[in-house]
Amino acid sequence: MTFEFPKDPNILLSIINMKLRDAYDSLEILCEDMDIDYDLLQMTLQDAGYEYIASVNQFHQK
Repeated sequence: MTFEFPKDPNILLSIINMKLRDAYDSLEILCEDMDIDYDLLQMTLQDAGYEYIASVNQFHQK
């Protein structure tokens, strides 16, 4: 079952950052485990003004 993105990018950001903080060591592992298209997730959050910072394993505002 593929993860369906919420319509609101801020809710998506909150969900992804919570999962990264609580359960996953990297964005790649999260995407693989949750069957999320890595590039689509990156693009969706970049379009909303966020970028993934690997050193802190979170998305932050640009």
